[in-house]
Amino acid sequence: MDKSKIKIFGLSSNKPLTKKICDLLGVSESQAQTSKFLDGEMIVQSLDSVRGQEIYIIQSTNQPVNDNLMELLIAVDAFKRASAARINVVIPYFGYARQDRKAKGRQPITARLVANLIEKAGVNRVITVDLHSTQIMGFFNIPTDNFSTAQTVASEIIDTIISEKMNPADCILVSPDHGGLTRVHGIEKYTGNITNGIAVIAKRRPEPNKAEVEFILGDIKGKTCFIIDDMIDTGGTIIKGAEALKEQGADKIYIIACHGLFNGDAKQKMENAMKDGIIKQVVITDTINIEEEKKFKGLKIISVDQLLANMILSSYKKDSLTSVYDDLKEGIEKRIQKYLKDWE
Repeated sequence: MDKSKIKIFGLSSNKPLTKKICDLLGVSESQAQTSKFLDGEMIVQSLDSVRGQEIYIIQSTNQPVNDNLMELLIAVDAFKRASAARINVVIPYFGYARQDRKAKGRQPITARLVANLIEKAGVNRVITVDLHSTQIMGFFNIPTDNFSTAQTVASEIIDTIISEKMNPADCILVSPDHGGLTRVHGIEKYTGNITNGIAVIAKRRPEPNKAEVEFILGDIKGKTCFIIDDMIDTGGTIIKGAEALKEQGADKIYIIACHGLFNGDAKQKMENAMKDGIIKQVVITDTINIEEEKKFKGLKIISVDQLLANMILSSYKKDSLTSVYDDLKEGIEKRIQKYLKDWE
């Protein structure tokens, strides 16, 4: 990689992740300055020349969602007017992704609106992680890559099983709803025989951020359950699911999600659920930078830095992105086979 021809900028939302990615690639982080006028208007200026260069902008659009989104759009415009050759935006967490359809009459499809804004701003490529629904990729008319954290999550599950010396026959993956089955199947592809099947929590949503568990499909009695979701917002839904598993006889329950929003009283709910013995641990990735006041005992944060660094490198070198997944799969399979052999 010609390090003089690539620029990686980290905007306000997730500076720590940007630093990790730059360190892995051996590239110095380029600098952009974001300033605000007293009325709240924002201006972004690159402090480095970008003329004729390939730009990667890293920015999650989490809370404050609108500020982070506007900062991204303004930065893209600034780089375009500074004659950057190509502008790639890396959005580890894509805000507004849950508004991907009209659930009721007279509602917007805001995910499509955001896609249009990003495209019209002048972006050449979008890279994101674990979209709430994969059809959002179709909202863009520019190349869009939705990278899966399946390997990252599977590695964490495997590490937990090995370190805790769990019986693979007693470990089961759990989808918090029918819509999450595809995600769980993607992880099962890597965990293989170190986990034993999949269960599904059937639920209905009478209104946003509220859910009611109807029944659980699968045998979870006496099992160690790994609930896998794409995000934790207020935490109410996933904790209700964990409570239902516990009532049906589940032994230990781990919650694993890609994006940790932890809005409202999510922290308190998680702490109470752990104190009551409902859940053992909560695992999230660093697609969103978690503020100290939102962290709690029993929370583990794993990084997607290696995944994104590999993808940025492959994208820059015009290599196959699929090969990045294939290269890691072999190592995971060897660890599983060794543990299964030792267990026997």
